[in-house]
Amino acid sequence: MNKNRLEAFSDGVLAIIITIMVLELHVPEEPTWEGVAGILPTLFSYLLSFVYVGIYWNNHHHMIHLASRVNGGILWANLHLLFWLSLFPFTTRWMDESGFMQVPVLLYGINLLLAAIAYFILERRLIAVQGRNGALAKAVGRDWKGKASPLIYLLGIGLTLVQPLLGIAVYTVVALIWLVPDRRVEHFVASTHDSDFRNG
Repeated sequence: MNKNRLEAFSDGVLAIIITIMVLELHVPEEPTWEGVAGILPTLFSYLLSFVYVGIYWNNHHHMIHLASRVNGGILWANLHLLFWLSLFPFTTRWMDESGFMQVPVLLYGINLLLAAIAYFILERRLIAVQGRNGALAKAVGRDWKGKASPLIYLLGIGLTLVQPLLGIAVYTVVALIWLVPDRRVEHFVASTHDSDFRNG
């Protein structure tokens, strides 16, 4: 089954998610620096979620590029991931409008956790189709970030029960970890691109 439709559909959904989030931003009530300061929590919430969507888009792009083909199970695993990502605008807005109260921040962390699990499931499904000796399996390797992230999210969720801002700090740390590019994956993507170019 061709993977181009899956990638195009996913790109479209992620673009819509970002659009919905930016539409939730409102201009300051007053045209002053004090007015800007009043919306800084909103801007931070948007920035954090934007970074997360960007991370998923970037890694999803690399992962699908290395995949040889897709099947029905992979399509459903991809939809499962998109479902949790599509909730980002809702959980982000609730967290911001509540003033980072415990329950909304808790739900935001759960949203991040379930999206990470869904991404891992999609990755495993793609590797299962391609095989352990495929480019994706070799590029991912031990995938320490993918395995550690859910555990760190659980830590953040637990800390949210103590102090919501501690949970936010942990979620921010995970985003920073994923912002560091995986040179091994980029190497495999570049290698397959060069191979496709030569064969073309």
